[in-house]
Amino acid sequence: MSGFLAEYGGEIATLTVEHLWLTGAAILFATAISVPIGVWLTRRPGWAKPVIGVANVVQTIPSLAMFGFLLPLPWLGERAARVAIVALTAYALLPILRNTYAGIQGIDRSLIEVARALGLTDAQRFFKVELPLAASFILAGLRTATVTCVGIATIAAAVGAGGLGELIFRGVASVDNRLVLAGAIPAALLALTCDGALGLLERWFRVPGPVSSPSAAR
Repeated sequence: MSGFLAEYGGEIATLTVEHLWLTGAAILFATAISVPIGVWLTRRPGWAKPVIGVANVVQTIPSLAMFGFLLPLPWLGERAARVAIVALTAYALLPILRNTYAGIQGIDRSLIEVARALGLTDAQRFFKVELPLAASFILAGLRTATVTCVGIATIAAAVGAGGLGELIFRGVASVDNRLVLAGAIPAALLALTCDGALGLLERWFRVPGPVSSPSAAR
């Protein structure tokens, strides 16, 4: 084992950084897209079902099929990393979007009326009342999206985007279980670490109060 780590340790570290970069970029883009749309849907609830429905449909597309759809696209298909980030972003949209909508929509309306009565503007009401109360729900969606992306990012190696999936695919092709585990174990540890860290953050932001479950938006 020590000889294997000496031989592949540097590569494992490099691929882990690539894996984190792909996941982090996708989560950043997905959050930048989903949170504003989720907030907008709370102001236009009639659009909630069709918009969340589209995100649901994207979520059902198999990961390899998604990469296959994106590869032929001009500019995008020229670099595997772009394909991987766009695909991962698409898979991360639904949990963040759904939880943002449900978290804000589930806030007790009496609290909103009190904020209006106090003379708060729409922006002040959002940042001082709605966002703090919905923060734990948004983070729960972010947590789910991050763990999902860490897992799906292993498939990105199939299109040459790098990441820990590269070791897994090489191990399968060469029937070398050590290489498979060298990719699978760090990927699993990354998922567990992200889940634990975001879980702690979610509990820290949790505010006791009359906010409904995110399942209301499904």
